[in-house]
Amino acid sequence: MASRTRVCAVSYLNTAPLVWGLSHGPQQGVFDLSFELPSVCADELRAASVDVGLIPIIELARQPDTVVVPGCSIVCEGPVQSILLVSKKPFDEIESFAADIGSRTSVVLTQIIAARKHGLRPRVRPYPPRLDEMLELADAALVIGDPALRLDPKVESWRGQPVHVYDLGAEWTEMTSLPMVFAVWAAKKSAAHDTLVETLNASAAYGEAHIDEIIRVESERLDFPPELVRTYLTKHIQFGLGEREREAMRLYLRLAAELGLVDPRPAIPFLAEQTVVI
Repeated sequence: MASRTRVCAVSYLNTAPLVWGLSHGPQQGVFDLSFELPSVCADELRAASVDVGLIPIIELARQPDTVVVPGCSIVCEGPVQSILLVSKKPFDEIESFAADIGSRTSVVLTQIIAARKHGLRPRVRPYPPRLDEMLELADAALVIGDPALRLDPKVESWRGQPVHVYDLGAEWTEMTSLPMVFAVWAAKKSAAHDTLVETLNASAAYGEAHIDEIIRVESERLDFPPELVRTYLTKHIQFGLGEREREAMRLYLRLAAELGLVDPRPAIPFLAEQTVVI
């Protein structure tokens, strides 16, 4: 018997609607499904430990042997609520930031915004998402995913010191007038097959149709208020991958390359479609 396709998904709340069919619906059991931090998903795909991963989009420039599965992504347009830069200084004075070790795309996003809007190249210090320790280590702390959702976005001080909280989804959209794509399904070219598109998009459609169930289950699992989960998954996070999202991906990767953070990638290949040129 042929082995099942190995799929690694992100373990954060924002992934739940994309994988609900795979974990709770008609697509359950089709793939060998696992969950990890975004950075680990990327590493597992790079190492060919899995065939498909929900990976940070910066990895499209670092793993040229991948193709994007079209149809769905993790995206925001405006405030995202789960990608926060908490800083002891105004953004234009930040000299260093501690970066959540689970992050890849958002680390580069912070660097792009710092360079393009403020002319800065702050030092990056990878660190677990523990705000107190991160702010002891650096001027600012980048916290993503569920740990960011546990922070109060209106926090005004840290240990009696004023702080600034920047929602990087809002910062990107203000700078570019485009959505911000954080992650996409990507597959090794050698493992890609057309049924991935059908199955992964069917799983997302199932999640969209069962959003009330997702809110109930995930709020209990994560000990989040149900209204926070509902607002986050229906107002802040989006899951499409249309032309504006593709344009945003191309711009993000081009800006990252201009800063020397990745090598230029001449094109983003999409499974079962013509290549999209950057």
